[in-house]
Amino acid sequence: MAGVDPRNRIEVVRMVNLRKLPRAELETMASAGERILECYRVLKKSGSNVVAEVLRGQGTFYEFDHYPKGDVYDSETHAQYYYHSHRSREHGHFHTFLREKGMPEGCHPVAQSEADFMKQRDDKLSHLIAISMNRAGFPIGLFTTNRWVTADNWYKAKDAIKMLDRFEMDLAWPSWPVNIWITAMLRLFRPQIVELIRERDAALADWRKKHPKKDAFEDRDCAITSTRRISVTARIKQVDRALMSAGV
Repeated sequence: MAGVDPRNRIEVVRMVNLRKLPRAELETMASAGERILECYRVLKKSGSNVVAEVLRGQGTFYEFDHYPKGDVYDSETHAQYYYHSHRSREHGHFHTFLREKGMPEGCHPVAQSEADFMKQRDDKLSHLIAISMNRAGFPIGLFTTNRWVTADNWYKAKDAIKMLDRFEMDLAWPSWPVNIWITAMLRLFRPQIVELIRERDAALADWRKKHPKKDAFEDRDCAITSTRRISVTARIKQVDRALMSAGV
């Protein structure tokens, strides 16, 4: 299985065959790639980058703290994200979520233990994907996490995948380019994110089998459940080639 063993974090990369995707999906991905490049252009022209924008005006950058403070939440789409740092080999990463009111009809959490954080809020939320960033402010990877890592509710892969197209940050705060960028990232890399979410479920199921006496959702030894290295430039080129082969 492609993905990562939560115990040793050994990554096995499997490439998505873009030429097998529907033309409409490829066109959506191509459009997302164009938006990402446009965000990079205006940010560079302004002497900034994606990470610098979310940290701007936030004071001292502390490990584990959420940036911007209070997270970014779109009250119409119910999409949410924040940036923080606590891992080696990256500057930090974005965590993306969809809250209950924005979810497609019929999406329900699986039967699971109830952690303290779940008793302290009046709605549910699902973690979608995390985006690793380098020190230059560019994305270098995608990964999924166990429930305890992001304090969300656990939804089956089929439901989490349905939520991906509902993630949209339609706000000017804290940065319009960043909000456009993060929305487009989930479009450009959707095939990889779908795979990662499915691998997440498989990794947790395997962990549960091997550790039947533990609550897998809260097991601190099981943190990262799937991961991929990514390149925006390479992905855009791959999408362009797939469209050309489809006669577009």
